[in-house]
Amino acid sequence: MAHQWKSWKEWPELILERLDGAGVARITHNRPEKRNALNGPLVEAYFQSLELIRDDREIKTVITRGSGKAYSSGLDLHFLREVNATVRDWDRPTPTVQLAEALRAFPRVMIAQVHGYCLGGALGIMNCHDLVFAADDAELGMPEILRGSFGQLVTSTLVHGGIPIKKVAYLQFVGRNVSGVEADAMGIVSQVVPAAELEETTTSIAAEIASRHLAPLEHAKITVQMGRDLGVSQAIQLDQLVAQRMRRTMDPTADVESYLESQKGGPNLTYKRPDVT
Repeated sequence: MAHQWKSWKEWPELILERLDGAGVARITHNRPEKRNALNGPLVEAYFQSLELIRDDREIKTVITRGSGKAYSSGLDLHFLREVNATVRDWDRPTPTVQLAEALRAFPRVMIAQVHGYCLGGALGIMNCHDLVFAADDAELGMPEILRGSFGQLVTSTLVHGGIPIKKVAYLQFVGRNVSGVEADAMGIVSQVVPAAELEETTTSIAAEIASRHLAPLEHAKITVQMGRDLGVSQAIQLDQLVAQRMRRTMDPTADVESYLESQKGGPNLTYKRPDVT
């Protein structure tokens, strides 16, 4: 099925679109001649696009992707050199670290659609999404050791993403890229699909998620993104707090009867609460 995207706003380095009536927005990195390497203007446009999405409560899922042949080859090293030219205090993170934290905390479901290269800082940015769909022939990796770095942001997001330490060390020390299939086996991505099916799969799942009520989506994200930094007992307490917060927004059991009726005979993902808008 061909999805009809409509332009929302464009910057030279980034394109923001929406799938009207579906509750889905899409952010496209638009530096194809540089394999979508992240620079200052692209990162600033990212922040602006997120604020536009934030103001629209109809948008429930956000897809990020790259134009041309890659998701992103990482940080533009000329941009990185500019950023590192001034010594920063430890409590003043770089723009890309700020972006990573913003994506992780953003109150919508963030989905990365990865094809081609996803390297270095872009891999760290990808790790801060809620879901990742990758092409089977995508190439993910950490080239930082080769140029004399260790992989700021990438290392921490992989380790705290539950990836086995030996796999993280392999990516970090050896410096070889892994395919989408290998990344899926490591647990780095949510699902790997044939490259020709990547866009359709990602968009369809994004629209499916967006058909649901925004309140449980937002609260589910809170429990995952905050809970993974806590011990088990604290995470359970967080669940209790979030449950009480959510009940101020909606009643999770308001439509139990019709939900149970819809599930007779097996799981039915087409069920929608009557209060979903």
